[in-house]
Amino acid sequence: MYRSFALMLALGLLAGHAMAADEPKGSNAAAVFDSRVAKKTGADDYGMRNYVLVILKTGPRRMPDGDARKAMFAGHMANIHRLANAGQLVLAGPFGDGGGDWRGLFVFAVPDVETAKSLVATDPVIRNGEMIAEYHKWYGSAAVMLINDLHDKLARKSF
Repeated sequence: MYRSFALMLALGLLAGHAMAADEPKGSNAAAVFDSRVAKKTGADDYGMRNYVLVILKTGPRRMPDGDARKAMFAGHMANIHRLANAGQLVLAGPFGDGGGDWRGLFVFAVPDVETAKSLVATDPVIRNGEMIAEYHKWYGSAAVMLINDLHDKLARKSF
C-alpha cells in the first residue's frame, strides 16, 4: 500500500513538473505587456513600484461628537480627494473591524517617507490629534496606481 501511494505521489509530482515545464518561468500566458500602462504607473520590469504605506491609528485626543467633529471628518475626506486627484494618494480607506486602534490606511505614490509625512500633516484628523500615523516603505504592484481611475467608474455617490 505504501509503495503504491509513493508511486502515485511520484507520478503526480512528475506530471506537475512536466506541465510546468511547458510554461516559461515567471510567465503568464494570458498577460500581455503594455508599455504605455507600465510607463503611466511607474512600473519596473516586474510590474512593481515603491509606495509609502501609512497606517492611521487612534490618536491621543478624540474630538467630541458634534459639528466640529463632523467638520473635521468632512475636511479629512476633502483632503483625501485632493491628494488622490493630485496622483499622490492611490489608496485609502477605513478598517471596518471596529477593534483595536487601527483606523485606516493610506498608500502614497511618493518617493520617500518624508514626503508622505508632509502630505499626511495636511489632514485635519492628524492636526487635531484624532489620529496618528505610522509609516512604512512598501513595494507592491504598480497596478495600484490604476485604482482611482477605476473607482471613479464604480462609484455612484461621493463622500
